[in-house]
Amino acid sequence: MNRFKKTVILILTTAMLCVFLSSAAYGAGKVSAAIESTWKDAAAQIKDITNKVIFPAVDLVLAILFFVKLATSYFEYKKHGQFEFTGPAILFFGLIFSLTAPLYIWQILNL
Repeated sequence: MNRFKKTVILILTTAMLCVFLSSAAYGAGKVSAAIESTWKDAAAQIKDITNKVIFPAVDLVLAILFFVKLATSYFEYKKHGQFEFTGPAILFFGLIFSLTAPLYIWQILNL
């Protein structure tokens, strides 16, 4: 019985401490409006950086990979007499997709 009393006292003490030491957090004013305006400013910056840095970097990498794969496919053609279209085709369509993505991606994301 002694162990049971200690456990109950410990649980009650912990509950009382939680009640007395906790405080409610109230927002001063309209917190949601501040968050929305901050997101709108951040969304414009994210869109600008994505259009000017990320998409050109992806385009550059895909263009380099496309031309390297095209060259290796050509050398394989000269060696074996069979041209492999799959690798260059995938890279070409990926390059076309990433080149045209800034035109429509922001309408899809509603930004």
